[in-house]
Amino acid sequence: MDIFDIVVNCLENGSHGVLATVVKRAGSAPRDVGAKMFVVDDGSIFGTVGGGQLESSAYDKAKEIMGKGATFVLNVNMDATEVEGRDMLCGGNVDILLEPVTERHRSVYEAIRKYREDKDPAVIFTRFGAGVFAKSLIRGDGTVIGDPVDREAMERCMESLRRREPELHGNTFTEPVGVIVPLYIFGAGHVSQHLSKIAKIAGFSVTVVDDRKEFANAERFPEADSIITAGIRDAFNSLDLTGNEYVVILTRSQENDAMALEEVLKRNAKYVGMMGSARKVGIIMDRLHEKGFDRKVTAGVHAPVGIDIDAEAPQEVAVSIVAELIKVKNAK
Repeated sequence: MDIFDIVVNCLENGSHGVLATVVKRAGSAPRDVGAKMFVVDDGSIFGTVGGGQLESSAYDKAKEIMGKGATFVLNVNMDATEVEGRDMLCGGNVDILLEPVTERHRSVYEAIRKYREDKDPAVIFTRFGAGVFAKSLIRGDGTVIGDPVDREAMERCMESLRRREPELHGNTFTEPVGVIVPLYIFGAGHVSQHLSKIAKIAGFSVTVVDDRKEFANAERFPEADSIITAGIRDAFNSLDLTGNEYVVILTRSQENDAMALEEVLKRNAKYVGMMGSARKVGIIMDRLHEKGFDRKVTAGVHAPVGIDIDAEAPQEVAVSIVAELIKVKNAK
């Protein structure tokens, strides 16, 4: 579950908390700018800003300011001496913004969740400091949800949105809304079951596609965001691939794999992977070339799928596939 889903659920249940966000990072700190941890008033923790002493410090400070409506910027300096003395594995400096999560900004958190799901461009704007806390979501068309935003701040938000990069500017933090990454898994076998679970943990929005109801169902895939019970061509007719999607093909037959691969290559996708031996992959590719598919297009397919870790068991294969998905997603 996305951290903003958790925030909204928390507010809906009458709770509150503190949201910790990495707003500045230097050196080999463990998490990038934008990494988040949510501390609920009951002490529960969701997400991570880096683990170890770094996270422990953020948690302790979050508990200290809980319920006070105050913001705080926690600076953690992890130089070589301090790292060794405090059992840290990474060096560098990190600034973590701690902000109150209350009913006051519920509409902003709900809007963030919606825009992540809808993939519409938007940027989160947070102003903080002594006695100051304002939070807004600014859409690509300039519409503001939440606290008012002045012209100078609006310009910085639009620039941040254009560059798709977060920015700390004095006592303001602008952060483009991260799009939820869709993963379509074709095939509902044993590997797919493990792949769905691990990919969901890694932050992907998972859709499983198979024409067999006895395989493609909520009992076998309880964590999946969506299950499509349909034939391959029918399923593709209902999918809107925009170029941000990840597709993994793990069907029960070579014919179905070939059909799924042919259909996805007619569309745009960020990542396409297919499981199979080198011989099977070669046969399918040869058929696609005979049908007129450009070799430059087929060369972009990750087949055999996954990073080579000598995986054998279904769960090991799933780990190798998710590792490759993450590698592609996080490529700079």
